[in-house]
Parts: sequence; structure tokens; C-alpha cells
Amino acid sequence: MPVRVGVQVQPQHADFEGMRRAWREADELGVDTIFTWDHFYPLYGEPEGKHFEALTTMASMAEVTERAQIGALVICNSYRNPELLADAHRTIDHISGGRVILGIGAGWFEKDYDEYGYEFGDAPARLRALKRDLPLIRARLGKLNPPPMGELPILIGGSGEKVTLKLVAEHANMWHGFGDAETYKKKNEVLLGHCADAGRNPGEIERTWGIQADALDTADGLADAGVEHLIVGIGGDGSGYDLGALRELVAWRDGRNGKA
Repeated sequence: MPVRVGVQVQPQHADFEGMRRAWREADELGVDTIFTWDHFYPLYGEPEGKHFEALTTMASMAEVTERAQIGALVICNSYRNPELLADAHRTIDHISGGRVILGIGAGWFEKDYDEYGYEFGDAPARLRALKRDLPLIRARLGKLNPPPMGELPILIGGSGEKVTLKLVAEHANMWHGFGDAETYKKKNEVLLGHCADAGRNPGEIERTWGIQADALDTADGLADAGVEHLIVGIGGDGSGYDLGALRELVAWRDGRNGKA
């Protein structure tokens, strides 16, 4: 099966125009997917540095790209009403011409919660909320007029074995995680068990995986283990982004898929 590659252009430590340039360049390179993330403050570097919100960023990304699927890796379920979240993604899907992925997770970055007035609670409560809201999101996507233009796949991020991977088996078209090839194999075995319990064909769920820019030499091992879609995260460097690692990853994909 051909592998796919993507980039998370992290919306931190850069100007907005720098992000636009990075999205356009990534799209022109032929990446399969382009993502942002959903936080309100940088995750590393200067903690009060430049940063931009996810959904409005996605709408701009939809306008300036033409080929790649786009989304957030991942939207925090706690920050928005699930019905609104579905509607916003449907609207951005129309802006993009049917290229949106709805990436979602339970949330974890306490500073975002505290600064913006959301109740952080604990991880089990956030997972219960995600379990509650995923059916609402799917139902709202089915009610909207007009409906999404494309498939609008749901991607769930996280590898918790008892709850998150069960939700992946029940609701997701794509699953995203992190770690080495052995970690992937272990988590995938758990997912296969949940799929069996849910009566779900595991082949319907695309396995996407984060890869570090300085660890591209692990790409073959991950793909050999069964990862279908590798995504490299790239942060801002003051005003824009250095996509050198992404170019390497695209070249690896093309060689792996026999297109070199």
C-alpha cells in the first residue's frame, strides 16, 4: 500500500504570512496533508511567543492551498461546542473544495484551559466528554445543509489503550499517535482488539503517525510496521518556517512508493 506524508505547520513563533508561505510551499511540494494544531500558547520555546487560533487558521489554509487535505492535529474537544465544531469543519470543507479532515482529541495542555477559562478537570473526565461528543459531531455532520463536500474523515489523536483506542475503533477514519515502531505495533494490536469487539474492519482506519524532523531515518521502520501516513511537525523560526525536513520526507515517500 502506498504511504502518505504530511506536515504540521505549528502556528507558533512565526508571522501569519510566514504560515501562508509554508502552506503554499508544502502544497506545491505535493504533500498529502497539511495540519495546524489547536492551542492558544506555544508548546515549546518562548511560552508567551507568537501564536494563532486553529479554526480561523484552517479557514485561511483552505483558501491558499489547492491539493492537500487539511486539518488540525488535533482539535481539543474541550474548547468548543461539538455541534459548532462540526459546522465549522463543514464550512471550511466548502472553502477548501472538500479537503478537510476533522482531527480531534481529549485535550491535555493545562495552560490553555487556565488562561481561557475552561475547566481542566482530569484525564478521565476529558475522555468521557470526548466519548459523549463524538456521536454528536457525527450526527450534526449528517444534518447540515449543505452537507460536507468531501468525505470529511474523523481523525482521533491519542493512544490510551482502554478508552481512546476504543473510541478510534468506534468512530475514527484515521488514528494518530507517536513513538517508535515497537510502540506502534503494541498500540495497533490493542486497536485491532477493539475493532474486533466493535465489529469494525480495521482496514477502514488509516494509521497516521508523528515523526520528528531529526528522526526521518525511522520512516522505513514505521512504514514496515504498518504505519500508512507519516506527519512531520515544524515550528516557526521567528517569521516563517524551514521545510527542509519536509522535502526529505516527500522524497522518501516518492522513493518508497516507486515514484522517484
